[in-house]
Parts: sequence; structure tokens; C-alpha cells
Amino acid sequence: MRISKLSATIVAVMLSAPALADDVKVGIGISGWTGFAPLTLAKEAGIFKKNGLDVTLNKIPQKDRHLAIASGAIQCAATTVETWISWNANGVATKQIFQLDKSYGADGMAVRNEIASIKDLKGKTVAASAPGTSPYFALAWMLKKNGLSVKDVNVVNLEPAAAAQAFVSGQNDAAMTYEPYLSTVRAAPDKGKIIATTLDYPMVMDTFGCTPEFLSGNPKAAQALADSYFQALEMIAKDQAKAYEIMGADVKQSGEQFGNSAKYLRWQDKAANEKFFAGDFLAFNKDAAELLLEIGIIKEAPKVENLFDASFIK
Repeated sequence: MRISKLSATIVAVMLSAPALADDVKVGIGISGWTGFAPLTLAKEAGIFKKNGLDVTLNKIPQKDRHLAIASGAIQCAATTVETWISWNANGVATKQIFQLDKSYGADGMAVRNEIASIKDLKGKTVAASAPGTSPYFALAWMLKKNGLSVKDVNVVNLEPAAAAQAFVSGQNDAAMTYEPYLSTVRAAPDKGKIIATTLDYPMVMDTFGCTPEFLSGNPKAAQALADSYFQALEMIAKDQAKAYEIMGADVKQSGEQFGNSAKYLRWQDKAANEKFFAGDFLAFNKDAAELLLEIGIIKEAPKVENLFDASFIK
């Protein structure tokens, strides 16, 4: 009996660690963001299952993900670092347990070709997700770095895919979006340009977290979630083409198209995770909390030590 290359890769990855959970059901809230794709790979390639997890991935807009957690519909989620600050400050207790990715140009601001600088956006209309989301935070961050605030522009709330589509169709003066949707703008230079990305403003970092109740009640499952993510990264390294096909299919991209989106971010392995939680995470939380207070997303910053548990990446 012949074993396919993908099957051999999965077997090799699975042999690297034993199953740690016992068929624990876990609901996870995500979006189509390229950085979250290894979670889809872990699901579709059977990595979660082999590690004893019964995972359901739920596509939930970032603006609603905390509501799903609060209702008990999901126990875990993937989102940006500053979003966990907002959720906890507004009564949705959650803890980050591992870092997923860092954006290296995968998040950006598209503007019409006649707009020469971010400062020129004063009085203009910008499409971005609702307050409390990553695109809205990125907009506020970029505006602040250029002497403006969200009060200086007219914000139209559109989710990243819709924001990109509306921009390319001629609506709005600017749009905040991310991969794979930012590539829609890259492919239409006659409609506008990308004036700034996270290469210019490195402030988009994604992490995975769960409710404190889930973590305390299911420590083996939490460990299996972290291990499954790192094993998915191993699988990508061993058979990138097949992994890209699986991850791309989830967002209606070919493997090649997915690869073009993925080149604008870096998934974070265990070593990168350890470094992140010991350094950049703490510094960024301070700056992010200050901006969230300034734009009225939170009224009080939660204690940073209540926002994460790095014990699962050891």
C-alpha cells in the first residue's frame, strides 16, 4: 500500500508528540486572516484529532468574537494582541496562551492614488471594521503617528473583505484591510495604492487564547492546542505546497495565491513565542492600552499579568 507524501508528513509530525487530551470539545473563533491558517491546517490534516481534540472552527467577525466567548458558544479564539486588552477591560475574561503570527506587510491602508500622505486623509472617508477590532486599531495607530485621530476622518464600518471590495469598486477614499483581501488592492493599481502597511507600522501581532475556566479545567487540552499549532508549522515546513493548498482552499485561494498572501507575515514557532512573551508582548501592551484609552475603547487598562499564560509554550 502506497503512502502519499501528505500522509507521510502527517505521520512524521504526529510521532513528534503524544496525544495529550481525551477527545475534548473545543470551539474556536477565527476569521479568514492568513495568519490563522495553521489552525485550519491542524483541523483539516487531523492534527487536532490526533492530539485528542474535537475542534470546531467558527468563522466569526472580530467585532463579535468576544460575544461568542461570553455566551459560551466558543471557548477559545484567535485575534490581535490589543483586542485581548479590550475584551478583558470590558468584562470578557480571556488569557492568551501562544502567539500565532506577526504581520510583515499583511495589514495595510489603501488610498486613492491622488492621496500623497496619511495626513491628507483629514476629512476623508475611510472604511474599517468597528471600534474594538484590529483594522480600527491599526487606523487609529497610523493616524496618531501622523498627527491625526479617528475624529479627523469619517469611518465607515466594513469588515476587511467588504472594505477591500468596496475600495476596488470605487467607494470611499481609503480602506483598512488585511491579507488575503489586501491582495485585491495590490492587483488593482489603477484603483488606488497601499500607502502604509505593518512594515511601516509594526503593530499587528496575533495570539491564541481561551477563557480562564477552560484553561483551568482542561490543562491537557490547552497544551494539545499549543502543540497542534506548532506541529502544523512543522507540517508547513515539511510539505509547503500541500499545506498551502489546504489552507488556501479555506479562503477560496489556490496554493500559489495563498503563498503570495503568506509572504507578508511570519508564523511564530516555539522559540519565537518564548522570546515574544518575555519581551515585545509586555512593551506593546503598554503602548496599545494607552491608545485604547485615548480612543475610548476601554476605560481602564487590565493588569498585563492577567492577560496571558505562557506555561503552554515551554
